[in-house]
Amino acid sequence: MTATMHQSETELVIVPKRRKKPSRGRSRRPGVLKFGYWWWALPGVVFVIAIHYVATAAGGVFAFTNWSGIGSFDWIGLDNFRKIFADPTKIAALRNTLFLAFGSVILSNVAGLVLAVGLNRILKTRYILRTLFFMPVVLSPLATSYIWKFIFQFDGPLNVILNAVGLGSLARPWLADPTWAIWTVLIVVVWQSTGFAMVIYMAGLASVPVEIEEAAAIDGSNLWQRFWHVTLPSIRPAIAIATTLGLVQGLRIFDQIMALTGGGPANATATLATEVYKQAFSLGNFGYGAALALILTIIILIFAVLQQRVAQGRTTGD
Repeated sequence: MTATMHQSETELVIVPKRRKKPSRGRSRRPGVLKFGYWWWALPGVVFVIAIHYVATAAGGVFAFTNWSGIGSFDWIGLDNFRKIFADPTKIAALRNTLFLAFGSVILSNVAGLVLAVGLNRILKTRYILRTLFFMPVVLSPLATSYIWKFIFQFDGPLNVILNAVGLGSLARPWLADPTWAIWTVLIVVVWQSTGFAMVIYMAGLASVPVEIEEAAAIDGSNLWQRFWHVTLPSIRPAIAIATTLGLVQGLRIFDQIMALTGGGPANATATLATEVYKQAFSLGNFGYGAALALILTIIILIFAVLQQRVAQGRTTGD
């Protein structure tokens, strides 16, 4: 018992008990304080709800009317949607939309990943190269598209170079050819979006532990095996982000098409986004254009949710 008393006294000396500080006044209720924080964010929340959600909901309502943008309108139900799916030009616009979306996502992500892996190595000029490859992202899509339009003209630099090297048979009016016009748009979109994917992949590669790659190299794995089995699984969150954002941007491509071809020739490069502009603002069929916009919005939501589901499933499975 004496030993126990000595031990307790020693503990009191070495580890003294903390005294509770006397409370001064009433303590603030956390609910009131949190509610006070909301007042600062309230204007921004109101603007976001009014501009994005209320305007989108209003457009969705007009999709079921025959409103021309001015005056009264009648409720016509699903007639606009029946006209859309019965019109071959709108089906072709849907195909072009999906082609540009998936084509730009695949090509820009592959090119961005290759550039990110290459620039992730120790290079003296990697910072300059990062800036050069990312520069097209911050440039205006309209300005760059007009430059590419000059390049793709029949008497432009591309055909001049082809004639100079003896490949004049390949020269053609690229933007006026219904077969090649959609490919020229895809080239411009990929050129401008590759830098964005590169930056996302470089951020993902920065989080890959070097020790894992070194251990794989010691075990005898070559460069491709280390990339496929070590690097690629480690940057799956970056892949999910880059592909989702790229897919959303690809589905609503508008500026490049309007600057390069205007949707032509013969609607060969028309997409749902250009058809929305044409029907709602050029022809005055606002209800019809709103129906096209609603279809485009639903397609974007479906693919974005599916992409996130697939990415989460792979991460959970691992």
